[in-house]
Amino acid sequence: MPVEQHSDPFEEHPFEERLATALHQVGGTFHGDRAALSAAGAAHGRRLRMRRRAAFVSGAAGVALAGVGGVLVVPWDGSSAARPSSVAAAPHAATSSPSTAAVGEKEVIRTLEQLLPKGTFSNEDGRGAGQDPDERPYASVVYDDGKGPAALSVSVDRVEPGGRQARELTQCPDRTFVPYDACATDRLPDGSVFMVLQGYEYPDRRVDTKLWTANLVTPGGRSVSVREWNAAAEKDAPVSRAEPPLSPAQLKHLTTAQEWRRIADAIPDSPRKRAEQPSAPTGGTAADTLSGLLPKGVEVVEKSGGDDPEYAYVVVDDGRGRSLVQVNVQPDMRDVADDLFHPGDETLADGTRIAVQQGPDEKGVDGVVMWTVDAMRADGKRVVISAFNSATQHSAATRSTPALTMQQMREMALSPKWWQGA
Repeated sequence: MPVEQHSDPFEEHPFEERLATALHQVGGTFHGDRAALSAAGAAHGRRLRMRRRAAFVSGAAGVALAGVGGVLVVPWDGSSAARPSSVAAAPHAATSSPSTAAVGEKEVIRTLEQLLPKGTFSNEDGRGAGQDPDERPYASVVYDDGKGPAALSVSVDRVEPGGRQARELTQCPDRTFVPYDACATDRLPDGSVFMVLQGYEYPDRRVDTKLWTANLVTPGGRSVSVREWNAAAEKDAPVSRAEPPLSPAQLKHLTTAQEWRRIADAIPDSPRKRAEQPSAPTGGTAADTLSGLLPKGVEVVEKSGGDDPEYAYVVVDDGRGRSLVQVNVQPDMRDVADDLFHPGDETLADGTRIAVQQGPDEKGVDGVVMWTVDAMRADGKRVVISAFNSATQHSAATRSTPALTMQQMREMALSPKWWQGA
């Protein structure tokens, strides 16, 4: 599953972490953990090149979200007074080029605090927009409305309208990877897409810290992401209240506030920004190719949907229990090859490098193991096959080992079918 590495409060959350962000969301740096590197998969390579500030961990179809587009009037503090109008209701769509002056970090923090219901603030942190083209503005505070302190953050970005990144920010994730209570998307009257996800900080629910996320992407490419917890910090802080402070409707109001538009427009174009990489050619979807390469004797009982040529999963059963198998396909990973492979890893005569890993799953669920075969050709084309002894990455083990052997996974990873048409 896509796993995002993060260096500040608004790197994409592991959508796992997972995808990692997992997709997530989506730059970052590599760590030395081979299993984590392999699990990052297709999105990890692509997103390593792009500064994605998403509060998105993951999601999938959930409950219908109450509320309407445009100006949403919310009784923030018991009164009927409306807060500032919605960015989605603005008459002019955002453009992909900045149109306003730089915005300082104090203004970003102040904007967040002014848009929140009455309460107290502490631990303010933030970053402005308009100076470094590779740094995206964000603000984070510990907010207390009288019912307990809660960490709350907002991040602003500009993304390619209609691109993969924009779609992923507003799509509910797959429950195979991330458990959650509710997730819903809403298309607003101006064409903006809004998503709210009511989930948890840890997919395995090792603690009761809740994480609720709201993402907005406008037709012009403005992206606003809000995250809130029911604790004073996202990790390693005791739960301070039953729920995060803002309801889904309040999250929508905050995320769509017009004030974020000027901040988004102050983000300069980066001279080093690369276009999103083309999809890896597989001659079809990754799910179809993965299913076609499975050995005889295993039955596919579930698989990912969609037409993604770079990432897919199947859940198979050989009669001894369900087993999750996933693949990540990346078109060119030569720039990080030395981070992914070690000198002692196998190299074939044609220059293909192969790394294998067998160990506990990085999600930390007791008894769950993850086996991985990572193969990269000399031209940078990379296929990562991972298999688990459980039906999901956050559920208990269903068997002692994955349904596929390491040799079977190796043959699948080296198959030329991944690169038909390349």
